[in-house]
Amino acid sequence: MKFNKWTLGLAAVGVVSLASAAKADEKLSVVQTALSSTTISGYVDTSINWNIGTGTGTAFYGYGGVAKADGFNLNVVELSISKPLDESEWASGYKVDLWMGPDAVTLGTQTASGDLAIKQAYVALRTPVGNGIDWKIGVYDTIIGYESSSSPNNPNFTRSYGYSIEPTTHTGLLGTYRVCEEVSFSAGIANTFGPVINARAHPPGGPKAESYKTYMASVALTAPSDWGWAAGSTLYAGFINGFNAAPAGLTALNTPANQGSYYAGATVATPVTGLKFGVAFDYLDSYVSSSPGAVGVANSDVWAAGIYASYQATEKLSLHARGELATRLDGVLGLDNSQLWAATATVQYDLWQNVISRLEIRWDHGDEATYFSGSAGAATQRNSVLVAANIVYKF
Repeated sequence: MKFNKWTLGLAAVGVVSLASAAKADEKLSVVQTALSSTTISGYVDTSINWNIGTGTGTAFYGYGGVAKADGFNLNVVELSISKPLDESEWASGYKVDLWMGPDAVTLGTQTASGDLAIKQAYVALRTPVGNGIDWKIGVYDTIIGYESSSSPNNPNFTRSYGYSIEPTTHTGLLGTYRVCEEVSFSAGIANTFGPVINARAHPPGGPKAESYKTYMASVALTAPSDWGWAAGSTLYAGFINGFNAAPAGLTALNTPANQGSYYAGATVATPVTGLKFGVAFDYLDSYVSSSPGAVGVANSDVWAAGIYASYQATEKLSLHARGELATRLDGVLGLDNSQLWAATATVQYDLWQNVISRLEIRWDHGDEATYFSGSAGAATQRNSVLVAANIVYKF
């Protein structure tokens, strides 16, 4: 083993031994090897929101609301540290996504309020069964949905109602198997339907047995490269069913609930270069059972449908549109046997390097009553109109 001159000099005067120096160099080499395959990335997400008109209502989609109306916002800072799986049969790695800022509170993975949250933290493993099964154990993003919790990955700045009724994260075990380039499956088991890390469906005095868990599965189909202009189009479907200790939006009874979330979506390429369309359908079924502290039993059903269009006009300029319909019974999303419509248009122009800059206009409309919050927080409006500028730096 070779030593540098400084180490040899210390050994010569008896400060260190060559044996201990060799062990130290070996440990340092292991650390350097691990760090060389580790990547650090993330983003800083900011926005400027203007709800047009005095007293105009504020819609209640995910990460929106009165707190962000009519002002400047830091939404979230994400710091991601990861070692992706390599191509070896027994590959291993990890991923940690940390959120800091107001959206970290909304994410809800922590058991106490605070603006620092773990979004993902899992160990990644591969077992050489067939083409290889990739495993995640720990905290991972939900497996369903057209949109992501990370805003820069979405075509629009604001989230859809479909996203708003989906689960966000789970603590458990997830396996993914790719049959071929065109077909892949995922299946997993988690503690609960809800996002709180290490939550249980059987808290002290809780309604479920120790063995009760949340189950999930999905399938993804991708059009092969020889399909011409349709190549790369995707079809995706999945479900998640389990117990949520504190389901958000159940205004009738904020008590533990069995919940099932079902999703189907597709992204379709077109003969026009840069133009693609998408569709998404979400259905959430909730059953609030009697339990300690509960005052009754309630059923809740809500579904949301969305259509998407995106056009990459130039290298820097892209245009995005989304139309939505959401309907439900019994209080989820503030609705009561009624419907919400929403239309969103987004212009993105990447003027600065590593920066996403978007201008968005969104209109939400309630069919039959007042659903949107005014300045005092009460649901006094049938319409909500938002103009927002979103600036994100990705590193």
